[in-house]
Amino acid sequence: MFNQKDIHQIEERGADLRQVKDQIDHFKNGFPWMKIVGPATPERGIRVLTPESVREAIAYYQKADIHGKSKFVPASGAASRMFKDMFSGLATLEGGEDLPAEAPGARLAARIKDFAFYSPELFGEPEDSMAYRKETLRKLLKEEGLAYGSKPKGVLRFHRYPQEVRTAIAEHLVEAQEYMRNADGTCNLTITISPEHQALFEEAIGAVKQAYEAKYGVRYNIRFTFQDKATDTIAVDPDNKPFRKADGSLLFRPAGHGALIYNLNQVEDELVSIKNIDNVAHEKLLPVTAQYKQVLMGVALQLRDCIFSYLRKLEENPSVQLCNEIENFLDKQLCVQMPLAHSEAERIQMLKDKLNRPIRVCGMVRNEGEPGGGPYVIAGKDGATSLQILESVQINKEDAGAAKAMSRATHFNPVDLVCCLKDYKGNKFNLLQFVDPEAGFISSKSYEGRELKALELPGLWNGAMSNWNTLFVEVPIETFNPVKVVMDLLRPAHQGE
Repeated sequence: MFNQKDIHQIEERGADLRQVKDQIDHFKNGFPWMKIVGPATPERGIRVLTPESVREAIAYYQKADIHGKSKFVPASGAASRMFKDMFSGLATLEGGEDLPAEAPGARLAARIKDFAFYSPELFGEPEDSMAYRKETLRKLLKEEGLAYGSKPKGVLRFHRYPQEVRTAIAEHLVEAQEYMRNADGTCNLTITISPEHQALFEEAIGAVKQAYEAKYGVRYNIRFTFQDKATDTIAVDPDNKPFRKADGSLLFRPAGHGALIYNLNQVEDELVSIKNIDNVAHEKLLPVTAQYKQVLMGVALQLRDCIFSYLRKLEENPSVQLCNEIENFLDKQLCVQMPLAHSEAERIQMLKDKLNRPIRVCGMVRNEGEPGGGPYVIAGKDGATSLQILESVQINKEDAGAAKAMSRATHFNPVDLVCCLKDYKGNKFNLLQFVDPEAGFISSKSYEGRELKALELPGLWNGAMSNWNTLFVEVPIETFNPVKVVMDLLRPAHQGE
């Protein structure tokens, strides 16, 4: 299957042959379906906070002992999918055919002044003409204009203010100082980017960093991190044979956001907030955004301290009564039902192992038709149940029970996470030890017009965090404002007053 040239190519990437062969086996055998017990709902699995518990969580966060805080922002890749409809519209126009008025490209040209990236020098005064529509899309996407079709989302102009226009990454800096500043006045951000985009991010951040530090009385510590080439996965053809490029070399592809667990594992801070690059809103929504970020952090710290207390008690004075109390806590708070132990010593060890894990508290939004993974209670291989975020591709739609669970789901995951990354003795967890390698999935792609199959590593908030202690908390829809396509920037959350 592999020749010496292939092995050299694999080793050059920092991978090894066994790893690649395991990936080929995944293509051949697939991944096991998740065994769903039921959807996580407000009845069981999603905590819906009262106004009093919201205040308590915020107060707990503000007083808690925290060994460093930071914001983790996945921002890799170009914004090409964001402009997919615009590229299609431009192709139609360049082919000599006009766009219907309801087409995204036509609507963008008609409302060009409402976008933060509009300037009269570049786009002029809008006109209702085919020529203007074509010119507008060219200036938006191509090198002679903004070249947004090839730039990363983080450096695109998202929001307009009286005194400035902010990029997505600038909004993350503003957010960070509002709810993630450390006691010494610093704000730590880890931003995952592609190496070829580093100069663009440095330019976008450099344009505002000094001004924001003076305005908000903060000091930003910003670290860029890249997805390791060694985490790329091999592609195969429809017959599960290694996909080869025209020159005969193997094709490797980035393995999805699951590879970012390696990047998150490098963060030294204890409390980490994770939020995608495109999920930012106009500053008018910052109060509610910051409020619920503090709520999630407060809940995470409450959970951390409760778990730490139980671990110390198990270490100092274990008892049947204590084990009963912990099992009840795991069941009621985390939807974890433990399997039966064969002895009291085994029971104590099982509880220690179940408690002594990284913690994540995930915001969950009422399902109003937005895309996103869903929260479920699943039965794991160790015999215990747990809360998990599943993508639809991980669910067997032909299984009646799984289909019923999907139909009863009430919430979805907007990728709004708070994580505690240190144990009760102050040591940093090795996050790679808590990944479920069987939680990946296979997707269909193409390369130069040829069909292929791609392997996605267990997603960052899916399988990469499968073996964490997980709590779901309902958050308002106002905290979720992703920009998946450019027309989303016309939504009220991205427009000024």
